[in-house]
Amino acid sequence: MKKNDVILVVALALLSLAVFGGIKLYSGFSTREPEAVIYLDGEEKGRYSLSHNITLEIRQDHGAYNIFEIKNGKAKITEASCPDKVCVNHRPVSGQGESLVCLPNRVVVEIENGEKLDIDAETN
Repeated sequence: MKKNDVILVVALALLSLAVFGGIKLYSGFSTREPEAVIYLDGEEKGRYSLSHNITLEIRQDHGAYNIFEIKNGKAKITEASCPDKVCVNHRPVSGQGESLVCLPNRVVVEIENGEKLDIDAETN
């Protein structure tokens, strides 16, 4: 290898390290607040910040409903018209990737930008 080839390889390596470091730095300082994203029949219906306490009703055309609540930074389904009430009995969620699901009513609530969990699984 010639001297100019070595300089080019070193320059490209330094440039790629700088880009990689910038991406890692930027993603580590994300200012986005955690939010609950509500899906009904697979279609996004709304996004709600976990930093504001709210209660809302998710109602479908055929009369099925879920009462969704954000309180103290945690999301929960407090009431539902489904027969099994699994979604109502689920613990509140707030961590990145956690979700609440009501299969009979086809409602899914997913947490985005929440704090990352240090555990792989949890039993209730």
